[in-house]
This record gives sequence, structure tokens and C-alpha cells, in this order.
Amino acid sequence: MLGYPINMVTPAEEFFAWRNELAAVGFNQFAFNNVGNPYDHSHIPFNCHPFEKELIDRFGVIYGFSLDNIWGFLSHSGTDSNMHGLYMGRTILKNRAGVMPKIYFTKEAHYSIQILRDLLNLEWVVVGTLTDGSMDVADLERQLNAHPNHPALVVATIGTTFKGAIDPIDGIQSKLKGRTAYLHLDAALFGGYLPHTQFAADLLHEVSDPVSGKKQKRYDSIAVSCHKFFGFPSPAGLFITTQTNFELFRTQFSQIHDPEYILQVPGTITCSRDAVKPAEFFFFSSESSFARQTVDAQSILDNAAYLMKEMTNHYPHLQPTRTNNRSNTVYFRKPSDAVVSRYCLATMRMDRDGQLMPCAHVVVMPHANKSILDQFLTDLGKRHD
Repeated sequence: MLGYPINMVTPAEEFFAWRNELAAVGFNQFAFNNVGNPYDHSHIPFNCHPFEKELIDRFGVIYGFSLDNIWGFLSHSGTDSNMHGLYMGRTILKNRAGVMPKIYFTKEAHYSIQILRDLLNLEWVVVGTLTDGSMDVADLERQLNAHPNHPALVVATIGTTFKGAIDPIDGIQSKLKGRTAYLHLDAALFGGYLPHTQFAADLLHEVSDPVSGKKQKRYDSIAVSCHKFFGFPSPAGLFITTQTNFELFRTQFSQIHDPEYILQVPGTITCSRDAVKPAEFFFFSSESSFARQTVDAQSILDNAAYLMKEMTNHYPHLQPTRTNNRSNTVYFRKPSDAVVSRYCLATMRMDRDGQLMPCAHVVVMPHANKSILDQFLTDLGKRHD
């Protein structure tokens, strides 16, 4: 499995011991339900809201959120996290401006964003990209100027699906100054490992202004998948935003939701929510887990660099490309069908040197060690008649 961002390493034994501890006290033995807001008192007692709140706080810290201004929950998937971010942004912006926002993202963004755009009935403004696949902020500015009467809901992709490009957060934010806007980050894969590398500052929610020293917000919300880098054995996602955004959203959300039945305004689209996943994923927010994630993060970046070097040396005709030194993805011209099948490679047609040609990529995950990559490199050189 080299073509998709799936961590095939079995979680640590301590994870399964943690599962057993949860089962011993009743988790997954009957109907636990995380309905409602994990940061509010729940009228329904059988939940794991304390675990959920604590893990959001712990991950929020590594993304640079202030503990006194953080809100979020564990969603059903990365797409679910994106949906909540876009819905929150749409709701806040529509209330501020009195008209529906337009949503801005590139064709390199994950296909789920196109689905959610349709689901939320938002008009898509296609933003151009640079040659590496990242958002062209100059084109974003042109598009924003062409639609001055609508607020802007912008989706920045931190690690595009096929090329591993990174949309420039600060460049985007510079074009949003003085505008009614909401910036959501889809950091499904890269958001898992970048905080444990030398590039951790790339995803910080706040930075200090070099002149005034005041904290400046870089984005509004972030979505990260749990089943990609972390290797959590079930689809799930982190959704993290500020308490300030949540309160703005909840004020409007309460107008379409009668809270009497559960005695609170939950602030989530999904009503009943899985209570087992947050309790289980809590394991991945421990200091020992963060330490393992640091090792894994360095490993995948080192191995991605190794793969890129070896492919460049031995298979230059495949035109291997690694978009940036933060990426664990190498893409290249499509090899034989036998190699594509054996390694489960994702393939897409791409513009290479003005021609549309089939390409494939390898996403170097923690299980893709040098031994596996060497076997892949060997198979690339074999005839497959």
C-alpha cells in the first residue's frame, strides 16, 4: 500500500491495552453517545466528553490555539471535519454580510470539498495554482476583487491530494485583510505529522506580530484525519476552531435548533456521535504517543527524500517530483499496470510539460520503510510484458 495515505503499521500494544481498559469499565458494551457539545454539561450521562475535550485541548496546543479560546470535537472522518468547518464559516459569514459567501478553493483540493460545496449550496470560485499545485495568491486576489459584494469562505489545502502541495496560509491571509472572510484548513494528512517536525510553526493558529507583539490569527479552523498519519484503525477526524468562532456560530445555529430535548445547543451537524472513538483516540494525545509520532514524522520525510533521490538517479524518464521538503509524496509518470496493481498506486492524468499524461504517486507512510521502497524501486525496473 504505497498509493494512498494509509498507515499500515499496527498501533502500539499499549493502544490495545487502553482499549481493554475502556471495555472493562463499559465502553463499547452498550449505547454510549457523545451527543452535544463536549465543552458543555451533558444531560445524557453515558458519553466520553471529558476525554474528547481533553484530546482537543492537547492537539489544539500543538496547533497553536490558546487554551482559553479553543473549541472542537472528534468527527466521523476528515470530510466530516471539513463539513463542519465550511458550515461554520458559511453561517458566520452569512450573518455578518447578510448574503451567502462564495467559496474559494483550487482544483488540487480534495474531492470532498467539491461535494461539500454542492451540499451547502455554495457558489465555487476556482482559484488558479502555481506550477507546484499550490494556490496562486495573486489569482486569489483577482478573484476576490471580482466578487466584492460577497464574503469569502476560503479553503486552504495543507498537502494537496495528489501532488502534496501546500497552500500558503500567510499569503492567503494577506489577501483577506479588510474583507469579510473565513479561512479553513484542510490538513488531513500533513496536519498529523508536521507538528512533530522542524516545520511545526507552519500550522500555528496564532503568531506574534513582530512590531506590536500582539497575537495574530492565521486561520479560523482546521481539519485533520485520525486514520491517516496516526494509524487509528477507524475513520475519524479532528475539528478544531476557536471558542470565539463557536459562540458566533452557535448564536445563529440556535435559531434553527430547538435545544429543549437535550438541554443545550450542541453546535454540531451530527446529533448522535460516536463516543467510543474519542475515548480510544485519546491514547494518541499522550506524551508517549507524541514521541512516537515525532519518530514516525521524521522517518517518512527522510524516506520520501530517499525515494525521490533514488528515482531521480535511476528512473529520470519517469520525471519524479517531490513538491516540497514538507511533503511525503513523490509523483511521477505512470509505470506499468503490474506495478500500479501490486503497490495500490493512485493514478491521475496530469499536465506535464504541456501534455496531459497518466501519472502515479507514492505516499510515504510510516510502514513504507527503505526495504519496501527498495523493492518498489527494483520492480520499477523490471519488464512487465
